[in-house]
Amino acid sequence: MAPRPLKAVLTVAAAAAFSLTAAPAQAADPDPLIWTELARTYVATGMYAYEPYAVADGYAPTSCVPGMGYHYVNEENVGETDPDRPAALLYENDPDGLRLVAVEWVVKAESGVTPPTMFGQTFQVPEDVSDVGSGYTLRAWLYKPNPSGLFNPTHPDVTCPATPAP
Repeated sequence: MAPRPLKAVLTVAAAAAFSLTAAPAQAADPDPLIWTELARTYVATGMYAYEPYAVADGYAPTSCVPGMGYHYVNEENVGETDPDRPAALLYENDPDGLRLVAVEWVVKAESGVTPPTMFGQTFQVPEDVSDVGSGYTLRAWLYKPNPSGLFNPTHPDVTCPATPAP
């Protein structure tokens, strides 16, 4: 195991490299510093590119929504605004199985609850979220660049096939 200062340097270097390589892919987003803030999310969710790890950590598959993909929801994370704990992971079909495309935070839209903010973004208006009910949502297309923007609610290239996911 690397000494603590070395780990810190490597973490900062990885976040900086990620922000420099990923920011141009999301051209619709004006503030490149958002990628620095999202580095924690990227590090915390990267292992879920392998879908069985998501299931093992409590993310349960729900349904596929066109423009969003297959939702895997961890009910323990609903209501969290911690960058390390998104409530949902979004996947799309890929020739090799499922591919992680985005993460999503969900806060229940109860009476009197105002939409929270993260990364300088206000959560989107309430919508029905599988197995959660009405909730404010914020999606970040970390793993599949979205021509409509990093935090856009939907992705024009994410579809739901007629046959269920493997």
